[in-house]
Amino acid sequence: MTAITQLLGIKYPIFQGAMAQISKYPLAAAVSNAGGLGIIASGGMTAAELKEEIIACKALTDQPFAVNLMLMAPNIPELIEVIVAERVKIVTTGAGTPKKYMPELKSAGIKVIPVVPSAKLAKKMEVLGVDAVVAEGSEAGGHIGELSTMVLVPQVATAVEIPVIAAGGIANGRGMAAALALGAEGIQMGTAFLLSEECPIPLNVKEFVAAAGELDTVVTGRNSVAPVRSIKNKMIEQYRQWEKENINFEELEKLTLGSARKAAAGDIENGSVMAGQVSGSIHEIKSVKKIIEEVLAETKQTIKVLKFEI
Repeated sequence: MTAITQLLGIKYPIFQGAMAQISKYPLAAAVSNAGGLGIIASGGMTAAELKEEIIACKALTDQPFAVNLMLMAPNIPELIEVIVAERVKIVTTGAGTPKKYMPELKSAGIKVIPVVPSAKLAKKMEVLGVDAVVAEGSEAGGHIGELSTMVLVPQVATAVEIPVIAAGGIANGRGMAAALALGAEGIQMGTAFLLSEECPIPLNVKEFVAAAGELDTVVTGRNSVAPVRSIKNKMIEQYRQWEKENINFEELEKLTLGSARKAAAGDIENGSVMAGQVSGSIHEIKSVKKIIEEVLAETKQTIKVLKFEI
């Protein structure tokens, strides 16, 4: 048991990452039922769609689960209204600050956990009154910051008093043991759960992720405000070429329009298959329960055998 399991009422300190168009109720419920924290990614959803997801998740689990808010979305007030009405007790946030929404969320008794890319931002979030932070390193899939997990997590853990969850490049027990050693109270995994049986994406997408090697993810958009890590494919290579040619931002946006939705629907050539660098080390599709059990078992074994003398 760690501070984060006590805070949230979950069995194990393992969060499931909020992956746009992918982290829906089948996956979230499975993670929560296995003892972790399942998270519904609301990015791209209408308020009505989010309500359906929450109701469906409740039908599959009586354990705590969260909703992630991508704060750049234009309909955040409507999504929060649904979250409050449906009595979801945990919210994670990304792509912005939850500052102006904190009074409403806290008055509803909701635990707020932002994803942060730096210790400086983590301290600002602590001042706002958030309950914990997810420190996500640049190894992660999707939108990323500049610092690696190894560098980021200990700095965040030193900077704040609230619990810290480590994310980015973690998919097994050795990664979890390392995160705990760095000062984290738990971990968040995204890419590992892409290869779960319960993840609601087509088999060809899972096989594409499983086949990825250690150097098969790249970051696009470093010259914009939102760099993204994805697995190389036809669309990503076109984007990278256009970046080298300094093609204007509007054309780049057109190329990626709807790319997350395309990937989630099975288009592995023209969609953006967002996955972390750790995709090079996971190649087998398993149940969520087995993924979590194996991570916990390896974590315990790793800690047990670490008997270095300095």
